[in-house]
Amino acid sequence: MSEEMNKEAEVQEEAVDIPVTDGSEEEAADTAQTAEEETSEEPAQTEETEQSDQEAESQKEPETKTKTSFFGKKKKEKDKFEQQVEELTDRLKRSMAEFDNYRKRTEKEKSSMYIIGARDIVEKMLPIVDNFERGLAQAPEDDPFAEGMKMIYKQMMTAFDEMGVKPIEAVGKEFDPNLHNAVMHVEDESVGENIVVEDFQKGYTYKDFVVRHSMVKVAN
Repeated sequence: MSEEMNKEAEVQEEAVDIPVTDGSEEEAADTAQTAEEETSEEPAQTEETEQSDQEAESQKEPETKTKTSFFGKKKKEKDKFEQQVEELTDRLKRSMAEFDNYRKRTEKEKSSMYIIGARDIVEKMLPIVDNFERGLAQAPEDDPFAEGMKMIYKQMMTAFDEMGVKPIEAVGKEFDPNLHNAVMHVEDESVGENIVVEDFQKGYTYKDFVVRHSMVKVAN
């Protein structure tokens, strides 16, 4: 009897020692675990955000560098193109100036050659003119043949005048070594000093060139 009572007492004590748990403690534990998980997830999310920002920046930097290099390359190409244009323009201007100088020089040479050729022809015709003048000086005034020769002589001198061939005036003019060739000197007080008193052979000019000097007598 006493043994059974002792066993019951022990059973009651054990029942008293068992802690009583309710739903509130389990909820608290779950809340704490959730908070820990959220706390642990926040750094991970922060790291992911920072990593994504770095990746975005790293992607922007190459794009910026690419744009900068592109525009820099374009500017260099533009500068090079402008330099080439300036060089070509300068070469064109030089070529045009050289061509203009060549054209002027050629025209001058051509004109000079024409003048030289015409002067040579006139010079070869002058002896014929001299013979006409000598023949007319000896011909009778009333001779019909002489009248015809005078008309031919007049036509020839008109053609000379139209070509620019002019006779040099000598008698009564002051001696000019550029136009006259003195072959005789005479003492004559009736005329001034260094004055041409006689023309032995008529001289001629073609434009501004002397074809033949006049052969004259000059008074001292």
